[in-house]
Amino acid sequence: MNTAYLVIGALGAGLLVAIVLLLGRRGATEDGGIAGKIDLLERAQERSERMLREEMARSREEGAGAAKAQREELTKSLEGMRSTVDLRLKQLQEDNAKQIDKMRATVDEKLQGTLEKRLGESFKLVSDRLEQVHQGLGAMQQLASDVGGLQRVLTNVKTRGGWSEWQLGVLLEEMLTPEQFAKNMKTRDDTDERVEFAIKLPGDENGAPVWLPIDAKFPMEHYERLTTAQENGDSTLVEAAMKTLETQLKRCAKDICEKYINPPKTTDFALLFLPSEGLYAEAIRRVGLVQNVQRDCRVTFVGPTTLAALLNSLQMGFRTLAIQRRSSEVWNLLATVKTEFGKFGDALSAVKEKIDQASRKMEDVDVRSRVITKKLRDVEELPSNPQPMLSNLLPGEDDDGRAE
Repeated sequence: MNTAYLVIGALGAGLLVAIVLLLGRRGATEDGGIAGKIDLLERAQERSERMLREEMARSREEGAGAAKAQREELTKSLEGMRSTVDLRLKQLQEDNAKQIDKMRATVDEKLQGTLEKRLGESFKLVSDRLEQVHQGLGAMQQLASDVGGLQRVLTNVKTRGGWSEWQLGVLLEEMLTPEQFAKNMKTRDDTDERVEFAIKLPGDENGAPVWLPIDAKFPMEHYERLTTAQENGDSTLVEAAMKTLETQLKRCAKDICEKYINPPKTTDFALLFLPSEGLYAEAIRRVGLVQNVQRDCRVTFVGPTTLAALLNSLQMGFRTLAIQRRSSEVWNLLATVKTEFGKFGDALSAVKEKIDQASRKMEDVDVRSRVITKKLRDVEELPSNPQPMLSNLLPGEDDDGRAE
């Protein structure tokens, strides 16, 4: 503020000097009084300038001191602020370090738990897989054992025949009832040979059944030689193996014809069951073989599928025959019912006649009742609670006393 006043004063003094100079130019011819005033003004101006310079010097010194004080105060404030900031930063760093440690511990704990869980699950999964592999190995060992047993069965002639017979028996048990077939049946009286199975067919009117012989054969060695030759692509070996198989099948068919076909106890033909569809396909591929066996031996080849279809057809025939027999029985029953119903109608007519007679009797009784009612209409009715009519005529106890 002092500096501003000094500047204003200096400006005023300068303005005053300018005015004086201007006036001096206009009145140069004036007297010496004016010159004296000018000297006074010049001296006053010099004093003003000197005071102004001094004041400005003091102002500069005061400004420098104030600036220095402000710098020192600002420096102290900055130092305090820096200390506060350093303290805050230090606290923040410590807090961050603690939080990071906590987060690290939490993350480590979570990672440890997750890792242990995942490892546990992985080990459990691996253990389960190993257990399954172990079970699979056991199953494979069992399968290998079963395959070995099956191979032993198929390589042994006796057991192979038993397997074929078992397969045939399973088909018959699935398609027919136990009363519709027989096992190990003797069909000829002149021999002790027994056919493996025989299907019971309806016979004559006397009720004697007719049996259809079925025998299972499985020439596996000949069939294996044929399949091996076919796999190798050797046409010569294929033809030789096929002829050998054909000869063996003819021998089996002839054996069945001689041992088991015995009309009229049996049908005039028999069935040769081949338990393998491949073997059956090879047998029926030779058209001449099938025709010769049917003509000469009266034997027909059947495979598992063909036998199932044949048994199904026989089953349908059995049902149709049973329906026919039941139909005749039902017809006879209906005839009997018709006769009895006629008798029932006669009895019902007699009962109706008796009821009509009773109704007429009831009408006569009703007429008589009305006539009697008319006759009694003029008779006086008694009251509902009548008094004894002789009570007033007989002496009472009081009268007896007075009489005495």
